[in-house]
Amino acid sequence: MFAVFEKSVAKPPEELIIPLPGDPRPKTRAEIAKMFSSSWPESTVCNLSNGNFMAFSHQNENPQQPRSIVVLDDVFCIFVGSLENICDLKRHYGLSRNTSEAMLVEEVYKVLRDRAPYPADQVIRDLVGRFAFVLFDVKYGTLFAARDRDGSINFNWGVAKDGSLVFSDDPKSVSEACGVSCGPFPQGCIFMNGSGLASFVHPMHKMRAIRREDDQGQVSSVVFQVDLYARLPSIPRVGSDANWANPTTVE
Repeated sequence: MFAVFEKSVAKPPEELIIPLPGDPRPKTRAEIAKMFSSSWPESTVCNLSNGNFMAFSHQNENPQQPRSIVVLDDVFCIFVGSLENICDLKRHYGLSRNTSEAMLVEEVYKVLRDRAPYPADQVIRDLVGRFAFVLFDVKYGTLFAARDRDGSINFNWGVAKDGSLVFSDDPKSVSEACGVSCGPFPQGCIFMNGSGLASFVHPMHKMRAIRREDDQGQVSSVVFQVDLYARLPSIPRVGSDANWANPTTVE
């Protein structure tokens, strides 16, 4: 799975950017697309505007962590893994039996976008299983990515040479595209352009970046962790416990 978005669409966290003079690895979006096509010739590529793209392949796929892609109403979603409670979620959202995980995530996103008064972390917290996904709404320019609370799926992100934000479930590909300006996408977290990175497990705590070094003392990657000693300013939460206990079913 691979997804690349220009900086104007998805501004990456500043801590993820590590400029290293002479590092030949960081690439532009066009170079990354060429690299991906040559490394994954059997891939399906969705070309978006301005050189942004989303792509996936079944090559080297773990049968227990399948990859899937769905495009509905100009909303693109690549999903890796599986949900243990997908049957319950289908009933909750009023969806058909043949709804896949990727389709379910799209429906969850549309509910958040169009009608639900709930924070994104409150909804994603209901997804139980091993998963990672990247979703992009072309009409509204919304990028939404998440990884399960245990970090069960390989999911990495980084910043390319031209400032583009890169996502992939293949660590080697992200490293080749971004050099040292990359690292694992933090477990139990969501990223949305406009609001940035947040934990859906600890939504009221700040995220802290930690730069890892190799044996030579050079920065090799960046990881983000929840800082349980630093709380975000207390603000009124959208919605209420009563509303969440009795949500409106999507028809």
